[in-house]
Amino acid sequence: MPSARIRVPILQHSFMYNSSLEQSSEGSSLISDVDDPLFGFLDGGGNYSNYETSSSSESSDRGIDDEEAMDLGEEEEEGARNEEEVRMFWENQHQLVQATLCRTSSLETGIRNLTKEAVKEIEMAGTICACGRVMVGGCRSCLMAEIAGRLRNAGYNSGICRTKWRSSPDIPSGEHTFLDVIDNSKRGEVRVVIELNFRAEFEMAKASEEYSRLVRRLPEVFVGKIERLTSVIKILCVAAKKCMSEKKMHMGPWRKHRYMQAKWLGACRERKTPSPSTASSGGDLAAAAAAAAGCLGRRKARSSMLTVDLLDMLPNMHCTAVGVM
Repeated sequence: MPSARIRVPILQHSFMYNSSLEQSSEGSSLISDVDDPLFGFLDGGGNYSNYETSSSSESSDRGIDDEEAMDLGEEEEEGARNEEEVRMFWENQHQLVQATLCRTSSLETGIRNLTKEAVKEIEMAGTICACGRVMVGGCRSCLMAEIAGRLRNAGYNSGICRTKWRSSPDIPSGEHTFLDVIDNSKRGEVRVVIELNFRAEFEMAKASEEYSRLVRRLPEVFVGKIERLTSVIKILCVAAKKCMSEKKMHMGPWRKHRYMQAKWLGACRERKTPSPSTASSGGDLAAAAAAAAGCLGRRKARSSMLTVDLLDMLPNMHCTAVGVM
């Protein structure tokens, strides 16, 4: 007769085995004695929750710190980039001015040398102006007339040009006087502008140091073609706008590009061609100044038709006495 067999499930056997182990006389769990982080992590459900919470908090705080550090780094990087852009801008403006002013032609060089010589001799001659005004270096009108006369003596078609423009929504009205030379060559008419006070036309009272340094690179007396003058005006006007933007100040309409263009590039309303100069050297200029001073000293005072010499008329005047009641 076949014997009966009882099958015990393996899981139940394992459970019974584990239970017997846990209920051993030693009163301690064998599994808990095993130093294994994986088991320890699985057994401690509450510990896992605490770990997750603290880990999330630390990650959140670390994320905020990282974001602040990134923002600060971006601001510093942006500030450094802006400073570099500003530095490159002003360096570029200096290079443009230098490159524009260094270019010259034989016509410009000849006119520039004659103008420089005339200005130097007039300054050495004294302070007596041809119009009788006592001013340092003479008045602007007589100075321009003298230089234009000298240029005409040298064979140049020089004149005193006056531009005038009306007001518009962008710029106010105004006028400006300067010298020019018109040369007719095979290539056509070439106009050279002579500005005796060029640097001062671009100076600003509250300008930045970068803009002031750029203006100091300009010559006091400018002699150049229209194309060269146009380039210099554009460079300086862009720099003036940048300067006012950096200082957060309003830019006056008389500093705008259109206004500066109107001074020299506008339509010439009047052009005077003074007679050739009679003074050809510094000695002649000094003699002319001395003669003018002598004439001024010997000039008799003229009596006005509006004045009456009462002293001559009083002896011949007869007044009737009038009694006062």
